[in-house]
Amino acid sequence: MVPRIRKAAPVCRYWLPVGVYAGLIFYLSSLSYPEDYLPSLLEDLGDKVLHAIEYAVLGILWYRAFRHAAGTWAAHHSLLLAIVASVGYGVTDELHQAFVPTREADVWDLLFDGLGSAIATLVWQRTVDT
Repeated sequence: MVPRIRKAAPVCRYWLPVGVYAGLIFYLSSLSYPEDYLPSLLEDLGDKVLHAIEYAVLGILWYRAFRHAAGTWAAHHSLLLAIVASVGYGVTDELHQAFVPTREADVWDLLFDGLGSAIATLVWQRTVDT
């Protein structure tokens, strides 16, 4: 019984947050008017800044999962894998938005998704995960 719990712990600690957060992004992308659901604190930030922040969090979550719960090779390449996974998810998110009423796919959103992910993941690697 104990070995099964030990195997499940990394999944719950590192991969579950990735899945839950990616699901949240998908849900928000499904809304025709997501700005109606933003806290007033975030309303004044520009759309691209919000994309960068949103994907900064996703990048860090991917990084943590690859670094600590995906094997030796992934741990050594966790920075690159996190950025690629975040941008890949950003591509699917933009494609998804193309089918949502009042939304559209935007290459600039994808660019800021990637920038947010890359900057945050690099900073995380250099400061927190040393």
